[in-house]
Amino acid sequence: MHVVILGCGRVGASLAAALQRLGHTVAVVDKDPESFHRLGKEFRGRHVTGNGFDKDVLAEAGIEQAGAFAAVSNGDNSNIVSARVARETFGVEQVVARIYDPKRAEVYQRLGIPTVATVPWTTDRFLRMLLPEGAATEWRDPSGSVAVLRLPLHEDWVGKRVRELETALGCRVAFVMRFGNGVLPQSNTVVQADDTVYAATLSGTVTEVTATAQRPPEESE
Repeated sequence: MHVVILGCGRVGASLAAALQRLGHTVAVVDKDPESFHRLGKEFRGRHVTGNGFDKDVLAEAGIEQAGAFAAVSNGDNSNIVSARVARETFGVEQVVARIYDPKRAEVYQRLGIPTVATVPWTTDRFLRMLLPEGAATEWRDPSGSVAVLRLPLHEDWVGKRVRELETALGCRVAFVMRFGNGVLPQSNTVVQADDTVYAATLSGTVTEVTATAQRPPEESE
C-alpha cells in the first residue's frame, strides 16, 4: 500500500520508517525541507516540500494511488484540512489526523475524520500509570468521562447472564473476548469460563465497578 504522511517531525519520520519496514511505499510532505533529514539514509520513499492541503503537492506525493493518509504535522488546522482534502477530494479510505486540542478532536470525529487526540491520550496513559483505578482502564473517551475496562470477574459469575452482571455492577458490557474472538453480547448472553469481559462505565465509578466484579454475585431472594 502507498501511504502519504503530512509532517516530518519525530512522529512523522518514525511512522514513515515503520511503514517502510512493513513493506509499504511512503511519501512524506513537509513545508520545511530541512525536516527531511529525520528520515535517515535508509529511507527509500519520496519527500515533497509544500503544504499538505495543497492538491498539487498531494498529487506529487502520490495521493491518487494512496490507500492511507496520516496528518501528523504540528498544526491542528493543517492536519484536519489536509485530512479532509485527502478523504473528500481524493477518496482516500484510511485517513487519520493528529489533533492537540481535545475539543476540536471531538468535532472532527463527528465529521467522520478519525483523530489521535495527543493531549487526552497522553493524560490517560499517565492516569493509568499513576492511579490504582487508572491501571484497570483500557480506554477513555477524549473528555475523560467514560472508561472501558477489563472486568476482573469472580469465578461465580460464570453461568450468569449479561443483564445480571450489568445490573449488579451498574455498567454496560461492551464486548466479550471468547476463544480469541470478539463477541457483542445480548442481555441474555451467558458468561462462560475463560471469557474476558470488557465493560463501559463512568470514569468516577471504575474503582467501585472493579471491586464489585471481584466479589461473587449476590443471590436474589
